[in-house]
Amino acid sequence: MIIIIGSQKGGVGKSTLSINICAALANKGKDVILVDSDRQASSSNWGQDRAENPALARVNFVQKYDNLRATLKDLNTRYEYVIVDAAGRDSKELRTGLVAADILLMPVRPSQFDLDTIPTLQAMVSEVKEELNPDLKFKAVLSMASTNPMIHETKEAEEYFKDCEDIELLKVVIRERKIYRDSIYAGRGLGVVEMDNAKAKEEINQLMAELFA
Repeated sequence: MIIIIGSQKGGVGKSTLSINICAALANKGKDVILVDSDRQASSSNWGQDRAENPALARVNFVQKYDNLRATLKDLNTRYEYVIVDAAGRDSKELRTGLVAADILLMPVRPSQFDLDTIPTLQAMVSEVKEELNPDLKFKAVLSMASTNPMIHETKEAEEYFKDCEDIELLKVVIRERKIYRDSIYAGRGLGVVEMDNAKAKEEINQLMAELFA
């Protein structure tokens, strides 16, 4: 199965979700490879950190840029799960990856500025589905949402998605938590399912249940 974590905007938690999905799959005994197609290389740096600790469940990783289609098709014959961290923009990597993908997961911060970028990706996905990959599933998850109950952006974003019939919005909300930054940037190659934060673990476990339902 090929899953692309992609968006039209940077800073929405794509790399963080990519590495945490990989860690969760690996801890379930799944054979998974992480494909880093973002030249910032955050997720492949995480993969290298993880590879240095043989006690952790294995996550294979590779960097690949430009045309991803053939590479993803090949990897899909050799691994159970291929997780792609795509750059936050309209890129050759994203477009060619969608041709091969089973699922596009779009992280979205619950702000109007971020919501305004969604129609561009909707149009791209629609084009790919009509011409090249009709079975592509388009899912979204609210990411980096405030933990402050007085801020109502999450509910407003959920209302926005009610008019997006072509996108399945997952029920789980990934909150803005320091542990997510620690998981990717602390240099240990861990996922939150391997760390000490019950709320973050529950969010990722719920994400996994919905993503693979």
